[in-house]
Amino acid sequence: MPRYAFRIEYHGAPFNGWQRQIGQPSVQQAIEEALAKINPEEPRIAAAGRTDSGVHATGQTAHADLARRWQPFRLMEALNHHLRPLPVAITACAEVDEDFHARFSARERRYTFRLVARRAPLVHEAGLVWQVRNPLDLAAMQEGAAHLIGRHDFTSFRASLCQAKSPVKSIDEITITEQPVTGGAEFRFHLRARSFLHNQVRSIVGTLERVGAGAWAPAQVAEALAARDRSACGPVSPPHGLYLTGVTYPDDPFA
Repeated sequence: MPRYAFRIEYHGAPFNGWQRQIGQPSVQQAIEEALAKINPEEPRIAAAGRTDSGVHATGQTAHADLARRWQPFRLMEALNHHLRPLPVAITACAEVDEDFHARFSARERRYTFRLVARRAPLVHEAGLVWQVRNPLDLAAMQEGAAHLIGRHDFTSFRASLCQAKSPVKSIDEITITEQPVTGGAEFRFHLRARSFLHNQVRSIVGTLERVGAGAWAPAQVAEALAARDRSACGPVSPPHGLYLTGVTYPDDPFA
C-alpha cells in the first residue's frame, strides 16, 4: 500500500483537538472521513503532534496508507474538495517510503504563539490571538525566556495529566518579536524543539506574559523552572493563540 505524507493547515476553533474522539469533532476525523470518500476503506492517519482543542496549525504533518497509487497533486485536490466547508486544508502532498512516520521520523517541531496587547477589542483577529489589555516589556520577556533554553526538567511547565515518560526536554529556541498593530502591539513567541510536553508552550507563554506585564521579575522564570512544581508556573495561556507551524524531517517529504 503506497504511503502519503500531507502538510495540513487548520483553524482549531470548531474542533476538540487533533485526535479522534467518540462524540467530539476532531481534525483527524475530518481528514479520515475525507479519505474514506476516495479509498475503499477509511484509513487511519498519524500526525506529528496531537494539538489540543482550539489550537491552530499552518504546518501540521500526517501520513496515511492508501489502497492505490495517486498522483500527489490530484490526491491533494480530491481531499480538499471533500474537506469543504470545514476550516481544514491540505497544502502539500507527497508519496513517501513505507518507513516514513509523521510522528516518529520527526526531528523538530516548531510552534508560534500570537499575543496582542491593546485596550480595544479585537475584530479581525478575534479567536486567532490571545489578547491582553496591559502593555508588555519585550526585553523583560526575552530575558525571562533565556532561562528556558537548553535541556531542563520542565515539570513546572507541563500539564498535570501529561503522559510523557519524562519531564526532561531540550528547547533549542525561544524567539520573541514585537510589531505594532493599531492601538497596541503584537508579540510572537517562536519555539523550536524536538518535542514538547503537554501544555508546555502555553505554560511558557503564560509565564512570560506575567514577566512582560511586570508581575514577575525575569529571574523568577528560572526559580519556577528549578522548583519542578506545577504550582510554581504562571497561568496557562489560552489555546487560540497557538499554532503548530512546522515539522522537520531528515529528508523533507515536500521538497
